[in-house]
Amino acid sequence: MLKKLPVAIAVASSVAFSSMAVSETVESPIGKLDVSMTATLASDWLNRGSSLNGGNPTVQGSLDVVHESGFYAGIWGGSMAGDEKTAGSEFDYYVGYGGSITEDITYDLAVATYIYSGTTWGGEDAESDIEYLGSISAYGGTVGLKYRTEDVKQLYTYLGYSYALPGAVTLSASVGFTDIDDEVNNGEDYTDWSLSLGKSIASLDFALTYATNDLDGTDDNFAVSVSKSF
Repeated sequence: MLKKLPVAIAVASSVAFSSMAVSETVESPIGKLDVSMTATLASDWLNRGSSLNGGNPTVQGSLDVVHESGFYAGIWGGSMAGDEKTAGSEFDYYVGYGGSITEDITYDLAVATYIYSGTTWGGEDAESDIEYLGSISAYGGTVGLKYRTEDVKQLYTYLGYSYALPGAVTLSASVGFTDIDDEVNNGEDYTDWSLSLGKSIASLDFALTYATNDLDGTDDNFAVSVSKSF
């Protein structure tokens, strides 16, 4: 394995369910490549403290290729269904670069496009979008931002931290703030937060996640997921 896969591999909306994939190193005419795949089944799709699937399950998967230089590209997809959506899907395509400042401090830069196939919001076809991402990670913590430029212009800043508990259980916590430029959610900026417990058993990654935000009408959301890396 060339390097730890970059944080931006989780650029997709379902970051709570994205697991760090194992990878196989292969030789190519352009150098060594890490190739990895993941498959995830989750009881709900949680994004920034809200449920995107209305409590319905989702199937998600990814394919990622990382070059030994630190450049990478990937595709992520997930099934969508909910009270305000027709059954459809989201596909995310992204490219980026990850590197190290010191042995303990890494950074990641990426651009992603989000495609919503057969999915509607409020009776209208969901529009594709573009997002620019940047993050710095050190000693279990990550601080980052995501700037979305197309459908609904917004800046998302977040802070996350993971901690190893006894019994090979990982506790992850995050808090984020969405600053919206256009009229959406009545023009209301909001803060979200989440807690997750994860454990690997027999080559499967299990997670239990709680997430919510301070928008009016948002419920406490819980989801369980199981992921397999190839």
